[in-house]
Amino acid sequence: MKNLKNLFAICLLAMVSFYACNNEDDVNEVVPDEIIEAPTTEEFRQLQTSAIDQIRQEAQFEAEDGIQFESEKGVALEIFEGTLKLNGEDVTGTVDLEFIEIFDAGSMVTTNKPTMGLKESGSKALLISGGEFYINVTQNGDQLEISNHMKLVIPTDLTGGPDQEMTLWNGQIDDNDNLAWDEDRGGADGAGNLFVEGDQYYSFLSGFGWTNVDRFYNDPRPKTTLEVIVPDGYHIQNSSVYLYYDGEPYALAQLDTFDENANSFSEHYGEIPIGLEMHVIFVTEEDGEWKYSIQPQTVEDGDVYTFEEDDFIIGTESDVYNAIDALP
Repeated sequence: MKNLKNLFAICLLAMVSFYACNNEDDVNEVVPDEIIEAPTTEEFRQLQTSAIDQIRQEAQFEAEDGIQFESEKGVALEIFEGTLKLNGEDVTGTVDLEFIEIFDAGSMVTTNKPTMGLKESGSKALLISGGEFYINVTQNGDQLEISNHMKLVIPTDLTGGPDQEMTLWNGQIDDNDNLAWDEDRGGADGAGNLFVEGDQYYSFLSGFGWTNVDRFYNDPRPKTTLEVIVPDGYHIQNSSVYLYYDGEPYALAQLDTFDENANSFSEHYGEIPIGLEMHVIFVTEEDGEWKYSIQPQTVEDGDVYTFEEDDFIIGTESDVYNAIDALP
């Protein structure tokens, strides 16, 4: 009998220990956080390339006749006869024109074509745009050149009317595929090759590639720098941060430096007006779609803004464009 009592006690103790352990496991079980897999550089840039493809215009011409082309928005391009060259020789036969035009901040975001101008000091500051353009001509895949200026005539009503302060700028793309603009001083006496007449800008371009009609944004208020912290895994090659200045729909600033230690983008030039009302825009990619967030902010000295995963929206290119187009 004594042995039976001992056996019963041992069994009871084992059962209590078993259930206690199970209950403890239930209480202490740790559910891992959702793992966010950031996109590759190629996945993010594919979205931007697709956005460019959507607005690319193409046409064919006979080289000996020159090129006269009118864009979908009414911009007129003229390349004069006899000026298309290949290895210094006149080109004859069919040539292929590629033309891209960008006027608004929504398109600037989706195509990654902001309006950041290079100053003489080497810093960058916001430009107000009268239109961004990419122009190229090839023949059978071979890059052509021009021996004289081509003419580009741009309706000023596409960007709010004529502005006598506008000048011509040439685009430069860096290793991170980001675009900045350098003022064109190739005209007479160091002046640019652009003037305003009536309701049109007349510009004379000396080569193919990106060009822009612009002037620097002017704000007399004191300036500051700012910082934008993004979630781990995002960086300057698989995401972008832009600044939309409220009331300036034909301009877009970009934060073009990234601190790996702080996981933050920054404007370190000190060109942001204190008191400016603006929207901070973060964009990246997820599963072939756009992943984005837009924060309204009023700039204070030394501001630091933060984006969290919970802030993001998944949507199409049209969703991103429409969200920016609706900004004040």
